[in-house]
Amino acid sequence: MTRTMTPDRPAAAPEAPPPVRGVRRRLRHWAAAPSYAWLTAAGLTLFAVVELALVPGSAVTAFGVVVCTASLALRATWPAVGFLTVGAALLSFATDGNMAYATITGSLIGCYTLGRHRVQHPAILVLAGSLAALTVNLVHIDRWARDGSPGLPALQGTDRFSLGLYAETLVLTVMVLGAVSTGDAVRAREETRHTRAAAQSRLLEMERRQAAEAERAAIARELHDMIAHSVSVIAVRAESATYTTPDLSPPARDAFQEIAGTARSSMAELRRLLGVLRTGDDTSPAPLTAPQPSLAGLDDLLGQHRAVGGAAELRISGERVPLPASWELSAYRIVQEALTNARRHAPGAHSVVELHYGTRLLTVRVSDDGPGPEPSGDTGRAGHGLVGMAERASLLGGALTTGRGPAGGFLVEAELPW
Repeated sequence: MTRTMTPDRPAAAPEAPPPVRGVRRRLRHWAAAPSYAWLTAAGLTLFAVVELALVPGSAVTAFGVVVCTASLALRATWPAVGFLTVGAALLSFATDGNMAYATITGSLIGCYTLGRHRVQHPAILVLAGSLAALTVNLVHIDRWARDGSPGLPALQGTDRFSLGLYAETLVLTVMVLGAVSTGDAVRAREETRHTRAAAQSRLLEMERRQAAEAERAAIARELHDMIAHSVSVIAVRAESATYTTPDLSPPARDAFQEIAGTARSSMAELRRLLGVLRTGDDTSPAPLTAPQPSLAGLDDLLGQHRAVGGAAELRISGERVPLPASWELSAYRIVQEALTNARRHAPGAHSVVELHYGTRLLTVRVSDDGPGPEPSGDTGRAGHGLVGMAERASLLGGALTTGRGPAGGFLVEAELPW
């Protein structure tokens, strides 16, 4: 199947990603799936129920553990549910004094979710978590003072300020800080990746636009050389005819003056239209003054191709007719670029250049027997050479088609009506 404005053939198949990177990419895609949050929350809740059955706790503890794990199912669509998750975990811990494994896991995931989605600034989240941890620690200290605790002597009034009693606050704060920081780091990395991808996309688009502008400027210079010369000759000849032919009748003299005026107006309009094609860069090269090539020079072009190691043949069908200079030049440039691509991407391949003269339609076809484009190659980025060929065909009202040929290899086909 052919395609329009494809790249200049990928040079090689993309390298396979390393196994570790491939596994990491699959895990990332799995974690981004809509069902991931529900599945992990269901599995953790089931684990919490089994843990409560093996190590029973109070009704408040059981409620807090189940709420902590089950609420994780909503973290993908409602990240603020992390506050409920962490709050239920701290309530369970404050009530029973022992943190279940499911509660520890659920609270860490909840803190990670708050940091990952930036529900609040990370500093505010860590500060809130530290104050909550201190509150739970004070509840435990008060219980130890009233009921006593195995392994601890009875607390006196001043013992409440002993630093060793606030180890829970330190441990819980470190857990909150680690989970929130991890989530915020992942969020920053994703934003950096998206920003880099957007910048790369803008750069590629800018390169394509610059390539098209440069090709349009070159085409404008070539058109100026050919058409401006012809129109200026018409104006000069018509103007001079009124002076070099003394026996002209007044109507004929007026007609020649009208022809000269029309030619000058056409020159002004031509300059205006060509200005649209130019890039507007004052440092662009001066208009070309050398004679421009035409289809009559295809034999020399193919000879140059053979001289550098390529194999090519020319086939012409239909009734050959003289074409306007613009059509001759564009067809020549398309063949030239197609042969250049063949030498670059399929060295040693046999190329066939076909010209078919139809009814007011010139078909230019260049094919080779090289490897052709990779089936898995990226077809979304057009190379500068194919962009230029497509611009030339489009300016003449034609179309360019490129891609894998019917018998393999690479095919460039341009239809140029006149």
